[in-house]
Amino acid sequence: MKTVKDYIRTIVDFPHEGILFRDVTTLFADPRGFRMCVDQLLAPYAGMRIDKVVGLEARGFIIGGAVAHQLSTGFVPIRKKGKLPGQTIAQAYTLEYGEAVVEVHDDAMQPGEKVLLVDDLLATGGTAEAGIKLIERLGAQVIGCAFVVDLPDLGGRKKLEAMGMDVHALCAFEGL
Repeated sequence: MKTVKDYIRTIVDFPHEGILFRDVTTLFADPRGFRMCVDQLLAPYAGMRIDKVVGLEARGFIIGGAVAHQLSTGFVPIRKKGKLPGQTIAQAYTLEYGEAVVEVHDDAMQPGEKVLLVDDLLATGGTAEAGIKLIERLGAQVIGCAFVVDLPDLGGRKKLEAMGMDVHALCAFEGL
């Protein structure tokens, strides 16, 4: 029987030499694989109150939308700076070579709402940390962070767990 990991293709030297890119589009393209992914992302949170699912740009939108649909709850995108049309709040975070900024609409979540943060891949944890900070600034509570892939060598899980987050990943790949 196939696992989620079996549906994920590795592309060598993308986006540059020395990187093993974990491509989840092959998982999304397969109906059984995609269903398995969504079901397994939801499993740890069965029976919990979840008011919103937050997806991180960009592949987190695909997974997050499907998860929100299964939960019959709202979906909130956290996007790169300048992509959302309404009033936003922003959070900067550090990248390997510089800084980036993500934003969320300032009315996307209400104080006290329970939120599940979803993305395809957990690497250094910088984007997820920025997303968590935005959610908390709006007064909502992150009840969990769910990822398809964890790259444990890059330390993202440890970073999020040090923030008190519950982290769930469907599979892990060693290396970069």
